Amino acid sequence: MTDESRIWTAAIVIVGDEILSGRTQDKNISQIAVWLGVQGIRLREVRVVADDIDAIVEAVNILRARNDYLFTTGGIGPTHDDITVDAIAQALGVDVIVHPKARAILESYYNTRGGLTDARLRMARAPDGADLIENRMSGAPGIRIGNIFMMAGVPGITAQMLDSLTGQLEGGLPLQSLTIGCWVPESEVSDLLAATEKAHANCQIGSYPFFREGKVGANFVIRSTDPEEMETCAAALESGLARLEREAVRGGI
Repeated sequence: MTDESRIWTAAIVIVGDEILSGRTQDKNISQIAVWLGVQGIRLREVRVVADDIDAIVEAVNILRARNDYLFTTGGIGPTHDDITVDAIAQALGVDVIVHPKARAILESYYNTRGGLTDARLRMARAPDGADLIENRMSGAPGIRIGNIFMMAGVPGITAQMLDSLTGQLEGGLPLQSLTIGCWVPESEVSDLLAATEKAHANCQIGSYPFFREGKVGANFVIRSTDPEEMETCAAALESGLARLEREAVRGGI
C-alpha cells in the first residue's frame, strides 16, 4: 500500500559545456519539473556540470543518494564529448556495453538513413544492467538504471522520453497551488506570511514581489498536496490581509 503522505523527490544534472558557456539556453528543467509535479514527485535541486567525467560522477553520486530519482540531460549522443554514459557507469561501478535492444532499434531507424555507423552506434552504449527509455522521435533511446534516468539534451526528444515514462514512477500526491495577489510591499506582510504558513503545516507559501503601474505588489503562491488545507490557508491569508486593510486578489495580479 502506497504511503501518499510521503514526499518523493528528484534532482536533475544538466550536462554540457554549451549550457555553461551560454551558447545554449536550457529548456529541460522546466518541462521535467512540470512533468514530475504531475507524477507526484518534487524537484529538489538542479546542477549544471561540464563535459567532464569526474564532475558528472561527483554530481551523480551525491544527488542519487539523497533523492528518490535522478534525471540527467545531455551527453548521450554520437560524438566524442558525449560522455554521460561512461560517467554514470563509473559512478555505479559497472562496465559500458552496447545494449542489444538499443542496437536493434538504431539499426532499424537508420536502415533507410545511411546505415548504422560507428558514431551512431555510440548511442546504443549503456551501463551494464540498464533498461531503455523509448524515444519515438529520433530512435536513439534514453537509459534507465536504478534510480537514474538518462535523457537527451534536445528538449523535444526529452519530452518524448518523459511521455513514455508517464505513470511508471512511484510518487505521492501531486502538489497543487493557489495564488493570491495583493498591492502591498512584501516586507509589510512578512510576519503574516510566516504566521499563516506556520499555522498550516501542510502548506508552503512563496512570495513573489513585482513593480507595476508605479507601485509595488506581490503574488503569494500557496502549495499543498491537500486541497482543503490549501483553501483553509488561503482564507486565513485573505483574512490577515483584510485586517491590514489590504485587498486580496484570488488568482493573483
